[in-house]
Amino acid sequence: MGKEPVRAREIEAKERIKGFDEVVVGYSEEEALKEASRCIQCENPTCIDGCPVGIDIKKFISEITRKDYRSAYFTILEKNNFPSICGRVCPAEYQCSKTCVFTKKNEPFASDRAIKIHFLERFVGDYGIKNRLKPKGAKEDLSRFKVAIVGSGPAGLCCAGELARRGVKVTVMEGLHDTGGVLRYGIPPFRLDRKVLDFEIDSLRKLDVDIITNCVVGKTKTVYELFDQGYDAVFLGLGAGAPSFLGIPGEGLCNVYSANEFLTRVNLMSAYKFPKYHTPVNIGKHMVVIGGGNTAMDAARVALRLQKMNGIEPDTTILYRRTEIEMPARRLEIEHAKEEGIKFKLLVKPVEFEGDKEGFVKNIKCLKCELGGPDSSGRRRPIEIKGSEFILDCDIAVIAIGLKANEVLTKATPEVKTDKWGDVTVDAETMESSMKNVYAGGDIVGGEGTVIEAMGMAKKAAQSIIKRLLEKT
Repeated sequence: MGKEPVRAREIEAKERIKGFDEVVVGYSEEEALKEASRCIQCENPTCIDGCPVGIDIKKFISEITRKDYRSAYFTILEKNNFPSICGRVCPAEYQCSKTCVFTKKNEPFASDRAIKIHFLERFVGDYGIKNRLKPKGAKEDLSRFKVAIVGSGPAGLCCAGELARRGVKVTVMEGLHDTGGVLRYGIPPFRLDRKVLDFEIDSLRKLDVDIITNCVVGKTKTVYELFDQGYDAVFLGLGAGAPSFLGIPGEGLCNVYSANEFLTRVNLMSAYKFPKYHTPVNIGKHMVVIGGGNTAMDAARVALRLQKMNGIEPDTTILYRRTEIEMPARRLEIEHAKEEGIKFKLLVKPVEFEGDKEGFVKNIKCLKCELGGPDSSGRRRPIEIKGSEFILDCDIAVIAIGLKANEVLTKATPEVKTDKWGDVTVDAETMESSMKNVYAGGDIVGGEGTVIEAMGMAKKAAQSIIKRLLEKT
């Protein structure tokens, strides 16, 4: 227990802000072995309880210590389809590492002494990619059945993989021109190397999963038409693709972006390579991001890089109406943002965007806040301080306060019932919606969550779909 945790290697901040290369280098074999040796192999491994898909963490770490990386890979794959992805983007400090025995009870996130489970998972996942390891196939052949997957984000890809490995004929339908959903349009390359994402998607193609892009189910074709075309079941992995806004004056000014548009332009449509790629994105001298989640950190770190790459002295600020301890973002992302020079103005609430004569934002009127008692989220409620108004220079603003359901498909499919937020309601045990043989999972069920939580729902849905298919025989 006296061994110090092994920190994953990273590119230095002054170098990494010059571009979009992956920041965290990850563990070498020697480093992975050293970190794995810190695990005390608890009789009752509480870390497993913190994993939304129940990976046998104790077992795969033990296999690392024996240098049996192949077995470790397949141990993880029993529960998690995409270890290299989750090892990079999962908020381990709120999940598996938080429940590590080295973390004290009632700590808001994992202690510094907790086993770095996500970095070990990434090491094993990258070993699998490097050695081209393939998932083990199932014994039964269910190719007589067809299932349509709507959306190619974490939930859709996971459900597709689960079904394809059982022999089901799977077609994934993606509304955008490229696959990956939020993994591609939301998460920047400096957090998730596109080679890793592409490998995992190509692995699905090798399982004979058919992927159709530029297909907006609800517009291009309907759910009813999918059943008419012979599909036995449909899984909705629609994600949460519609931005939320502040509802304050001036949001319609030019150069006020939603994080959804800003990150999609940069991550999916390569705006940071303009004019080589034809999608532009505006860059300003004073760039301000509003929000405290992972999306806000991503947007701020992207903004700062765009300034640096365009010869502008970086000046990017995050506004958040609570304190850092209440920020839902990963601790690692907050730490990286600070290292890169992003400013944090906490206990601050924007109340109005002010524009110039041409209709472009020029500053933000703000109020200072103090924290009151807990609200419905369990966090302390921000309370405006009267007379605390101040003006913040801003020529590019990015609103990153969350996403909500895109209702294109659900409005075209009234049998699929939704809640007051527009999310699909499902049976918690089977993930089946109110429409027979239509299942759902991921952010379209219950709002924004983590990649691994989306995968957990997708795996449950896939099991339910297979059970229903087998009942037909």
